[in-house]
Amino acid sequence: MTKLAQLFDIKGHVAIVTGAASGLGLAYAEAMAENGAIVVMADLNAGALSEHVARLKATGCAVEGVVVDVSDLGALRSAIDGAAERYGRLDYLFANAGVSAGPGTLFNQDGAIDQFDVQLYQRAIDINQTATLMAIRYAVPHMKRRKYGSIVVTASIAGIQAEPVCGYGYVAAKAAVINIAKQAAVELAPFNIRVNAIAPGPFLTNIGDGRLKRQPEIVKLFADMTPLGRVAQPEEIKGLALLLASPAGSYLTGAVIPIDGGATCVSTRGNYSDHVAR
Repeated sequence: MTKLAQLFDIKGHVAIVTGAASGLGLAYAEAMAENGAIVVMADLNAGALSEHVARLKATGCAVEGVVVDVSDLGALRSAIDGAAERYGRLDYLFANAGVSAGPGTLFNQDGAIDQFDVQLYQRAIDINQTATLMAIRYAVPHMKRRKYGSIVVTASIAGIQAEPVCGYGYVAAKAAVINIAKQAAVELAPFNIRVNAIAPGPFLTNIGDGRLKRQPEIVKLFADMTPLGRVAQPEEIKGLALLLASPAGSYLTGAVIPIDGGATCVSTRGNYSDHVAR
């Protein structure tokens, strides 16, 4: 094995990925499994989970599926503890499961600050923020025992800057998980446990019931406001996921890494006021 290959070698390591049956979570799981890791794929969607586990197993990947609602913290803990106990180790956690919080103010005034659905807001906080924090909490004891681990949380550029297409619960939760990742990185560094946040820009995923996939006008808007001029496919996040998990990322911790086609590099991304519902 070349020195470069050794940097990205994760063979035999154990990863758990939440929200693994679609979108970015599926891409994370594939990135780990296709490079030799043992992957526990956790998701609420039993049908999609079973389909993807079977597909990956057919290619020789070492994967298993666990049906879990991450907002059920007892079930989340059991999924993480169970993975570590079955394989005798837990090397990587991708705390990825997430939901939208309903519409933002772009195109739809139902997302305005004086009108948004408080129940949708709380659901986004419970799943995107609290479950992410608790997944870290449950994974850490297993990593501390071996003084090794990499934790990756899925944030968003909506946690870094205003994104009027996103609901308030989503932007609040994603901003929170960024700071959770930073604080955990500082605390866990002495245990050789790294914690980083990936902040995706617009990707074609199923979040919000696949709203981005179903609304070409939103796809065009995002593409027009992104320097690369397009919306990304989930597969395009795999390289970053492998970097953060593998020894190649051994000096990366506390980082918040946008993967957004350059969207956060520009001070203005089109005239939002032309699209805001009045």
